[in-house]
Amino acid sequence: MARMECKCGELLSNSMAPNDIELWVYTDKEWDAILENDTIETWKIPLPVYDVWKCPKCERVYVFEDGSDKAVKIYSLES
Repeated sequence: MARMECKCGELLSNSMAPNDIELWVYTDKEWDAILENDTIETWKIPLPVYDVWKCPKCERVYVFEDGSDKAVKIYSLES
């Protein structure tokens, strides 16, 4: 569980579950590999490669690599 301050000043945290901050994002190839099994048991679904957070205030998206607490990519909406 972590928290950080968005560039807009909003405090982001994934300590509540469920939450609107942390997104589960898989590439199409990753998801196809997961679906190759006949049945999906939710506890067997692997964690995504990237941890993705979205600010509810400014909608900025932060992408973290596994085990890193510093965003490797930051996306913001164009005005």
